[in-house]
Amino acid sequence: MARITEQYSCQTCSSSYRKWQGKCDTCGEWNSIVEEAVKDAVPKGLSTGKGRKIEFTSLDTDTSVHVRHLCGIAELDLVLGGGFVPGSSILIGGDPGIGKSTILLQAVGIMAKRGHRCTYISGEEATQQISMRARRLGLADSPVLLAAANSLRDIITSIEKAQAPDLLIIDSIQTMYADNIESAPGSVSQVRACSQELIRLAKKVGCALMLVGHVTKDGQIAGPRVLEHMVDTVLYFEGDRGHQFRILRAVKNRFGATDEIGVFEMTDKGLSEVSNPSSLFLSNQDREISGASVFAGMEGTRPLLVEIQGLVAPSQQATPRRAVVGWDSSRLAMILAVLDSRCGLSLSGMEVYLNVAGGLRVQEPAADLAVAAALVSSISDIPVPENSIIFGEIGLSGEVRAVGQTDARLKEAAKLGFTAAIIPKGSKVNEPTLKIIEVEHLSEIVRLFTGNKPDQQVQGS
Repeated sequence: MARITEQYSCQTCSSSYRKWQGKCDTCGEWNSIVEEAVKDAVPKGLSTGKGRKIEFTSLDTDTSVHVRHLCGIAELDLVLGGGFVPGSSILIGGDPGIGKSTILLQAVGIMAKRGHRCTYISGEEATQQISMRARRLGLADSPVLLAAANSLRDIITSIEKAQAPDLLIIDSIQTMYADNIESAPGSVSQVRACSQELIRLAKKVGCALMLVGHVTKDGQIAGPRVLEHMVDTVLYFEGDRGHQFRILRAVKNRFGATDEIGVFEMTDKGLSEVSNPSSLFLSNQDREISGASVFAGMEGTRPLLVEIQGLVAPSQQATPRRAVVGWDSSRLAMILAVLDSRCGLSLSGMEVYLNVAGGLRVQEPAADLAVAAALVSSISDIPVPENSIIFGEIGLSGEVRAVGQTDARLKEAAKLGFTAAIIPKGSKVNEPTLKIIEVEHLSEIVRLFTGNKPDQQVQGS
């Protein structure tokens, strides 16, 4: 028989300790270690006992392909890689009020109307509250099986004794509890055990499982990190609550491309799809404005055009401010250093502000050249050439490096009416659809916007 022991676990990183202490040595969090009662993982004599023989197969034994279930929301199906895979498990996280429950209710509502059997179990809201949201979304007549429950034992029993659903929603995993574990719901041991049992259930009955996860103040999904390893797909719902746009991003997907995104707009009728996200993140393209450039980026398999805004202003402080929204602040510091040391633009006494329009977060190094162009345009007060896109990676010596998927970026820009592209020299362009301007060094960007030699000072420096 397994022996029950006491241990102390960190609720942030799931590290275990033999006694309580105020600070976790692994993640550095304070007051995150709590006492938990657990059973020994391997009872005495288990290694010598008799078990069921495992059947082994070769790699080419089963060539059947699972039929995916389309939810009817094209952006969500795109992020998932083509719909829900039976037996798969999906974890979705995001800030409170960002729209996680809304998009999942829309998905099960549309799928149920198409004849799929869908079950929605909420541990946070009563069924009346979910019904009110469904009426607001126009889904009150959808045949969704709805329940409010927290007990893992009750949920598993109900699913196993009924017809297996095509899609099972658990909102949220932090509210579920297993009665054989002596800890509060949301603790590391509860989240790990409940997730493991629900994933086992999904594979047993052949339904797609979707778990909603809370996030910490740092934006990471709360609970043990092993939870993201257990599931097949991890989705993050991003966006600024001050904007009406939402980004659904896949950071892990065993059945599709990673770093794929879906773009939605929050309305009074729920989340609506954005068919052309590139036009969504562009503004003021009918007039020239200094300090703004258009970056042609790639999000997964989708080309996406986004406006990058830069502002360089004199500072009266001893330490000028550097503010970044939607980009990596350390990468901005690198570009400022390259502009200073390789191009002769002294920005040490200037305040620098950088913003990615629309609330999108850009993570590609290919945005380096567009960021540098926006900063040089701001400091010289000369607009970027009209109807031009820019992309390229910048090295520490100032060289501009080529990036991948050039043709896809150019075709997206041509579709939106752009006529010119500033790209790294040596980029592979199979079918040029725009006027190409190749640059080899960052100093060429300075000359392009200011007309000065690299070692000359521009206005404001």
